[in-house]
Amino acid sequence: MRPEDAAPSRSAKNYSIEVSTNPAAMSSPESFLARLIDRVEQVDSLLCVGLDPHPELLAEPSAVGARDFCLRLIERTSQYACAFKPNSAFFEAFGAPGWAALRDVIAAVPDGIPVILDAKRGDIASTARAYAQAVFGWLGADAVTVNPYLGHDAVEPFIADPARGVFLLCKTSNPGAEDLQSHSLGGEALYLRIARLATAWNTKDNLGLVVGATDPEALTAVRALAPDLWILAPGVGPQGADLEAALRSGLREDGAGLLVAVSRAIAQAESPAQEAARMKSQVNSIRDRVTSRIGRTSRGPSHIPVLSPGLASLAHGLLQAGCVQFGEFVLKSGEQSPIYFDLRRLTGDPALLRRVAAAYLPLLAGLSFDRLAAVPYAGLPIATALSLQSGDPLVYPRKELKEYGMGAMVEGGFKPGEVALLIDDLATTAASKFEAIKRLAAAGLTVQDVVVLIDRQAGARQALAHAGLRLHAVFTLAQLLDHWELTGAVGVDDIANVREFMARDGR
Repeated sequence: MRPEDAAPSRSAKNYSIEVSTNPAAMSSPESFLARLIDRVEQVDSLLCVGLDPHPELLAEPSAVGARDFCLRLIERTSQYACAFKPNSAFFEAFGAPGWAALRDVIAAVPDGIPVILDAKRGDIASTARAYAQAVFGWLGADAVTVNPYLGHDAVEPFIADPARGVFLLCKTSNPGAEDLQSHSLGGEALYLRIARLATAWNTKDNLGLVVGATDPEALTAVRALAPDLWILAPGVGPQGADLEAALRSGLREDGAGLLVAVSRAIAQAESPAQEAARMKSQVNSIRDRVTSRIGRTSRGPSHIPVLSPGLASLAHGLLQAGCVQFGEFVLKSGEQSPIYFDLRRLTGDPALLRRVAAAYLPLLAGLSFDRLAAVPYAGLPIATALSLQSGDPLVYPRKELKEYGMGAMVEGGFKPGEVALLIDDLATTAASKFEAIKRLAAAGLTVQDVVVLIDRQAGARQALAHAGLRLHAVFTLAQLLDHWELTGAVGVDDIANVREFMARDGR
């Protein structure tokens, strides 16, 4: 091997490696994710600075211009970055000189800061081994983005060495992502299947996921299925992601687990250093609000139970959309209540409706059923959105007998003897659930489980259990009150009134 063919040297923590035709030989005693966590904790930052030398940003549109552009960004932002993410496409466009410039850029990143190459590799195993050699050996990157479309054998060469990492494309931030990634595969969206597979493939602490920050509902669903994995979340900046929504949906309970990737917003700023510092501060401010009671090491533990970040974001969204009201309201039962849930409003907010449906998905994972059954009317749009995400077929019992056409009491295709999973928005006394179950039973369908968004803790669970049925809820009313009190989202008087109401009823 000629000296000029050796990988660039990054001495700290065994970054310097020898080129080998066997990626498994590129070893280090410390996993990629362990090194990433070291850096995150060292600088208290989740900011991943993207190095995307778009031609229009370069003073000189050449390989040298791309290299110098990135070197300046590295110098100005490294104190705020937990990682750097160069995009190989903007270097490859300049041919062989661009490839050399990319290696120079990776070598210039200070020791101890992981480099994630945004290359989206993915091919058959023998080709993947060559790609891994190029990325980790010749270029000296620490991790790479990989397309999982070809399956595990195409991913394995990249994750063979625990010291080298992979972020699998899961739910990307581009508009065309919906063309394939949300399609149903065996009853669940393709991107959710990828999330499940990634948790099984992460045997060496070096595998994460790419989920766009532009899609909070996807982040919520992925985080529910992969609670421990690190997520690389691009889309903050020109792509228009809501940073707070992304963090609320994608952070782990320890306030980590999410890399906020920012490229053009920093590169195009008048002062990239100031913008990187601002972004880091903004991310940490949101982290503090979202996880202040979850127990981040630097903030101190709490004995008060709280919602996961994804569910916390959803609880906030329900308030913002007016799905929760405080005052004096008469319920269907005739009882007066200081809180009212108007979840029919979800039909006017498709994005929030998708997030609500995504929150049901983890509850469905452990249940046995043949099809979903919606309780009309409030449960019908939620169950429809859930059916579209999970791929499970849907039926619903009519409230009134249909006196024309087929005269069906239950709409939708089904076979007598099948098990229906009952879906509704709320559980209060369970009266509407029993009405729906009676109609489904008359058509030959069996119900074993009921799933709702909110259990008002007004006796529905006990009534259903007495009939041999199980109630599953995304939220209980007590959980929501605790969360809104902790975050200051609802006034103390309103919280106190609802708790007094619940205590009066023995809830």
